Amino acid sequence: MMMGELARQVKEASLRLAACETEIKNKALARLAESLMERQDEIIKANQADLDRSELENLAPPLLKRLKFDEAKIADVVDGIYSLIKLEDPVGKTLLSTELDEGLELYKVTCPIGVIGVIFESRPDALVQISTLCLKSGNGVLLKGGSEARETNRILSEIITEATVAAGMPAKWLALLETRDDVSDMLKMDRYMDLIIPRGSNEFVRHIMDNSRIPVMGHADGICHCYVDENADLNMAAKVVLDSKTQYVAVCNAAETLLVHEKVAPEFLPPLKELLEKKQVELVGCPKTRALIPVEAATEEDWKTEYLDYKVSVKVVSGLNEAVDHINEFGSGHTDTIISESREKAAHFMDYVDAGNVLWNCSTRFSDGFRYGFGAEVGISTSKIHSRGPVGLEGLVIYKYKLIGNGHVVDDYANRSKTFKHNDLKRDFAI
Repeated sequence: MMMGELARQVKEASLRLAACETEIKNKALARLAESLMERQDEIIKANQADLDRSELENLAPPLLKRLKFDEAKIADVVDGIYSLIKLEDPVGKTLLSTELDEGLELYKVTCPIGVIGVIFESRPDALVQISTLCLKSGNGVLLKGGSEARETNRILSEIITEATVAAGMPAKWLALLETRDDVSDMLKMDRYMDLIIPRGSNEFVRHIMDNSRIPVMGHADGICHCYVDENADLNMAAKVVLDSKTQYVAVCNAAETLLVHEKVAPEFLPPLKELLEKKQVELVGCPKTRALIPVEAATEEDWKTEYLDYKVSVKVVSGLNEAVDHINEFGSGHTDTIISESREKAAHFMDYVDAGNVLWNCSTRFSDGFRYGFGAEVGISTSKIHSRGPVGLEGLVIYKYKLIGNGHVVDDYANRSKTFKHNDLKRDFAI
């Protein structure tokens, strides 16, 4: 099918999906969760084919780990679906209600964005999370996953479509794209597409922005930092840094750079190096770091690199201000954390670091839509638009203004026979 026709069909379906009641959407999600469990053998078989092919193609081990979709990961996404069902429907919420004049009432009410195109990495669980979030928020979606996961993506999209349509969702609300040409064509479909969410490098996101008139919600590199302050509890700091770096290295919220205050670096870095090396983490460092621990030299490129691997760059800094300046120069606006016992310094860090997620005394790995209680996420937005940070349900809706009158005309206000009241109604929209 030509991309223009496919996008048109998804757009048409999205208009019907936008008006679906919460009960019907939740019923479709429940049906999907059941289908994923019932057909998990098919899913695992398809995923094994992807894994076998990717191993032959020498895909890096961290990426193979991301690609694997076994019983445990299927159970996780199913749990996520049931959590999503429990969340409040983001559509139809009244954000503002004003009496412009007697009998003339204005309401600002949330509504779906429309049709969203999401380009994501080779993580099959992301396909399920993205599609279910779009369904709950009433959006049609075009999905393009990594080619490494093509067999898994095919069976998952088939299950999602069959289960949700059988439960009452409009046909064609979801479509799977498989080639780069499909993506190039999608970028030209501004007549039907309302938003593009690309998950990938800064260069990739910039390419999407430069080649489309469709609004783009950028999810760029995850160059995340841990800053260990002079007032840090060093045992806590070691625990947080270790989790931030090694809990799952092939994800955008894993730490890539460690900044350490010069007053605690001599005490902190040697034992931390041992802990990280037990996890097979390679360290590179600045000259001050290398004076304290034997590591290879960090280059300028290291400070702006998202490794997505067992590697971390280390810099010893003179204090909080140098740490903040480094983060704002080299970070990607994703997630940065400070480990410190000083509330004042933590507040300064959280105010001055320019990122979508700023944390105090906790791992960067918490920067996640599911962990925030958003019902998973379609990505982490590093843009400064209507949604920033983990983009869950609330980030997938916009709003419209609904005005109710009774024969009101502007001329009455222009000739001053009537005047506006602009009283706050403090009530939800209803007809």
